[in-house]
Amino acid sequence: MKTKVLFAAFLCCLFLSCKQKPTEAVVCDSAVQQDITLSSSDFVNVSDVVPDALLEIRYYSAYNFVGARVDGYEQPNALMTRQSADSLRAVADELRAKGYAIKVYDAYRPQMAVDHFVRWGEDIADTAMRHVFYPNVDKSRLFDLDYIARKSSHTRGSTVDLTLFDIASGKELDMGGPFDWFGRESHPDCGGRYIDKVRIEYLPNDTISREQFNNRMLLREAMMNHGFKPYECEWWHFTLKDEPYPDTYFNFPVKEL
Repeated sequence: MKTKVLFAAFLCCLFLSCKQKPTEAVVCDSAVQQDITLSSSDFVNVSDVVPDALLEIRYYSAYNFVGARVDGYEQPNALMTRQSADSLRAVADELRAKGYAIKVYDAYRPQMAVDHFVRWGEDIADTAMRHVFYPNVDKSRLFDLDYIARKSSHTRGSTVDLTLFDIASGKELDMGGPFDWFGRESHPDCGGRYIDKVRIEYLPNDTISREQFNNRMLLREAMMNHGFKPYECEWWHFTLKDEPYPDTYFNFPVKEL
């Protein structure tokens, strides 16, 4: 019996190793199997691909909803898979011709950072940054409302959080709400309504002005023009539609490659 169990475990590891690149770490456990890797071989620095991209990596600083530097952010850098960074360069080229640069808040996010968010979310007493990021939401509801999750598309390496910067004025465009705001105001259609699954039209309201709405749509349309899909709850969040690692969650730290 013991021999059979060992042989089965060997076959399990052999099968998984054939599916992974040689540089990737494979977890093979009879009770839990996770597709988590420490490999960064297919990742690039966003700044190397989009040299004029501005970086404000919030999770490297204490100015974020946690109120401290987040685990895994060793340098204020933005990393993405090579495919998604190339697509982001096309976005930046389109927007630059219109007088705008992109400003990145977050890109690849290691699983250790997501785990940090989860620990923070479970610590109901820690509300130091509530007045800045979630004044209208009780922290005990952050998981139920999907503001905090145990898995993130960012960890797959092809998601980016960003905004637009007006080159002439030297200022960010007014999007009608800040990055990482926990509330309905962050939804791309706040102040409008979906015409179909993609298009949104503006409706006069007291929350989002027409200019703020148009700024959101400018970013949204440029991202979608180059293969990114938007997220219905956050105007700043986009994921490459044909992401190369849809089932892999990476866990190497954020630092310059």
